[in-house]
Amino acid sequence: MKVIVVGCGRVGATLAGLLALEGHDVRVVDRRPRAARRLPDSPRIRFHDGNGYSRAVLQSAGIEHADAFVAVTSGDNSNLVCARTAKETYRVPIVLARIYDPRRADLYRDLGIPAVAGVRWTVHQIHQMLLHRHLSPELSFGNGETLLIRSELPDYLIGRRLTEFDVDGEIRVVEVTRAGRSLIPAHSTSAQADDLVTFAVAATALGRLRGFLDKELGT
Repeated sequence: MKVIVVGCGRVGATLAGLLALEGHDVRVVDRRPRAARRLPDSPRIRFHDGNGYSRAVLQSAGIEHADAFVAVTSGDNSNLVCARTAKETYRVPIVLARIYDPRRADLYRDLGIPAVAGVRWTVHQIHQMLLHRHLSPELSFGNGETLLIRSELPDYLIGRRLTEFDVDGEIRVVEVTRAGRSLIPAHSTSAQADDLVTFAVAATALGRLRGFLDKELGT
């Protein structure tokens, strides 16, 4: 992936280093030139001095070709403006933002921007969302510990009972849309072709859910 990370504090620098280590190309934007010192020495990381909502700065960072955009500055307002610019102006496929005030979570959700909070595991959450980018959250709860994910089922799962996909404490099928109508699956409900299934999933279990769907995603 080509990822733009706005904010080169502890979270941004750590995330950039992790992504670069995995082979992704990372562009880090921060208005403080000295913040670049936080970054590891890697040919896959480039630093850009400036504001993350400046179109000139974003274009120099290659936002037109970015696969993902992450706003992790120290301010909610800055993160919101940066994320909206990436999503609405440049149509970046994946846009994530850090949030400090949980009361603003509804605002991010209304804009279709997944937001994560909490200092201890912000890097882990964002990394998981980028890693499993094909599983886009429809809704998140709390500080992002639980997500609602909607996905079509791969052909090899058709005919199996939907309750077989449940993993205690990690994954649960909560709804299925079939032929345009929504239903709550019963214990005996089997998957059919073209079903759109809604999973409630722990953020830490995204990898396991992707394992169910991997043959269809092919990545």
